[in-house]
Amino acid sequence: MDDPRPPLSSPDDFATWEPVLRLLLTGDTERRAGRPARVAGRIGPYGWSLAHRGSVPPAARAAVEGIRRTLARGGDKGDIAFRAEVRPDGGTALALVRPSPAVEPAVGSAELGVLLLAEGALPEPWLRRPGPVPGARPAPTADPELLERTLRARLPGSVGATEAEIAAAEARLGVPLTDELKALHRVARVDWIAGFDEAVRAGGAVGCELGSLDDLCGVDGALRFTGWGFGATRAVRTASDAAVQDLAGAPTWIDFGGNGGDRFAVDLTPGPDGYLGQVILIDHEQSLGAELVADSLTDFVLGRRREDDRVRRDGFPAVARVGAGGLESVEAAARPALEVLHLCDDDGDGGGGGGGGGTPYRLAPVLGLPRLRTLTAAPGTLADPLEVAGIPGLEYLETGAREWRVLLDAGAVPRTLKAAAVAERDRCRCRYRDRDWGRDHLSVLDLSDEILALWDRPPLVRTLVEGNLGPAV
Repeated sequence: MDDPRPPLSSPDDFATWEPVLRLLLTGDTERRAGRPARVAGRIGPYGWSLAHRGSVPPAARAAVEGIRRTLARGGDKGDIAFRAEVRPDGGTALALVRPSPAVEPAVGSAELGVLLLAEGALPEPWLRRPGPVPGARPAPTADPELLERTLRARLPGSVGATEAEIAAAEARLGVPLTDELKALHRVARVDWIAGFDEAVRAGGAVGCELGSLDDLCGVDGALRFTGWGFGATRAVRTASDAAVQDLAGAPTWIDFGGNGGDRFAVDLTPGPDGYLGQVILIDHEQSLGAELVADSLTDFVLGRRREDDRVRRDGFPAVARVGAGGLESVEAAARPALEVLHLCDDDGDGGGGGGGGGTPYRLAPVLGLPRLRTLTAAPGTLADPLEVAGIPGLEYLETGAREWRVLLDAGAVPRTLKAAAVAERDRCRCRYRDRDWGRDHLSVLDLSDEILALWDRPPLVRTLVEGNLGPAV
């Protein structure tokens, strides 16, 4: 049978992209003023993002969907980022950047994305381990005998794990199980393959989708990581009155069941105001932290749940924003606890600094801070980009092309970096500043390759396509 779909066009054909480029040239004030116009975006199987303000007409949407179909039918996996320079006479250089193991795509942005300099590396919050909990005790409501009696009454005839099997699980996990968790598994034996109905019945008795003894495991924080573009700007901080330590995960959070999406765990390393063996919820929509749901496993099974209304916050002094309505100076952000510093364009004219005056910021007040690991600096907000080299533990740097050029030319790119990004907009204001620096924005791709080469990472996978859109109207 003949394929009823239209002939497959190549994603590398200029004609495939021409309708989208024309959409992005709406208004075209740059070319009418005799300057090159610059446009960018990304299109992929699950969505698209264009550097375009205003509504997208049906014809342009159809063009985007056509590109998505072309990519899918051509076997392309993931988003293709594109950027183009269109001269006043219509001559166009279009760069297509395909997925790369060295690039984490930007989400909801036309920017290139994050350069991954150390393969498999994670930001510090996802590596944080639980702190010591001297004197931690089970809750007064923890009652292993009552828990076991309750479960036997709810699951008559059930034969659970032996003491030898429980001991083997403890040896595998490397931590002792609480008496309550042992009591649960002495009664409830779960095998979702061989005994589905019994597993459902056991879950109903406990109050969640119960895992087997062999399924018990610590919560791996790395599995909750959502990417450097977001993760580098997060921080974890356990308050003095917190019931749960602020972490991504811990080998002492013993996952024992779920609710179809989220996971329940018995917490062996509680926060300062928590109890040993409390039950916590690991929300699948969150990448850090956990929520207290019961002071003990006994409370959990008996339906005595708790609502912890304290929301984890990774704000000041661990995270600071200078400019754009935040702090007025870098000095105000300079605290020993500072981990993440955002420098924002305060006046909208490409510069930073005090009260809208447009004076870029000096980094001197924060140089040498022991925990500072992330710096995002909007284009034009650094008075001296070379000061960046004075941050000893910098893991992530996001700043403009001009600032990166200074660092590269001076051989001063911090080798402590694990990830980086070339910023073309102010993260705080989402305002694109690319045109302000008078540089060919296709050169951002060359700049990115230079940064990747310092870590012997593979270069961008890109194709340059030439075409002509005709002179500006």
